[in-house]
Amino acid sequence: MSAIPIMLIIWGVVAACFLALLAYRGQLTRYEEDQLFLTDQESHEQHEQTEIVRKVNRIAPAIRVLGFAAAAMTVSIVGIFTYDAWQHLK
Repeated sequence: MSAIPIMLIIWGVVAACFLALLAYRGQLTRYEEDQLFLTDQESHEQHEQTEIVRKVNRIAPAIRVLGFAAAAMTVSIVGIFTYDAWQHLK
């Protein structure tokens, strides 16, 4: 089948983007700490933490979409490959 190599290439691109976003999120949250700021003296640290949370929340929908797309494509590729193998065995 000629569809499988094309689907594998698209799956590879989607999976690579998904993994890159996961690595970026991990890099962002590496130094994030759960802190409670009681005074305004630590406003710089509070601003940094807020900025990290904002960035993570901004990329969260893309991570979910790419993760779902990679999973759906994996199931599709395995299904098509299994169907094709079943047809050749008959």
